[in-house]
Amino acid sequence: QVHLVESGGGLVQPGGSLRVSCTASGSILGIYTMGWYRQAPGKQRDLVATITSSGTTTYANSVKGRFTISRDNAKNTVYLQMNSLKPEDTAVYYCNADLVGSSRRYWGQGTQVTVSS
Repeated sequence: QVHLVESGGGLVQPGGSLRVSCTASGSILGIYTMGWYRQAPGKQRDLVATITSSGTTTYANSVKGRFTISRDNAKNTVYLQMNSLKPEDTAVYYCNADLVGSSRRYWGQGTQVTVSS
């Protein structure tokens, strides 16, 4: 059994910063790519950023230069540092992980990020 648990969401003013975290636990041999997605009300779930086990990152164009994804392999944890937040960044943020020895992609339960004055 594997679980991904996000934390760190909340309410922040436009222009502010927030960091969300996601920790994987359970029967884990290793983790390939970890990523963050987000889903705003009435919209589809979209990719925000990914990071491989070696640290290669990708970002959605809408967050480049504002968001930074990182990970701590020893802690099976991925982070998303969000700066210069905009109201359009408001969404539920989900993390995922592709695990060694598994064809299934695991997802967290999501954490709400609200950017509003």
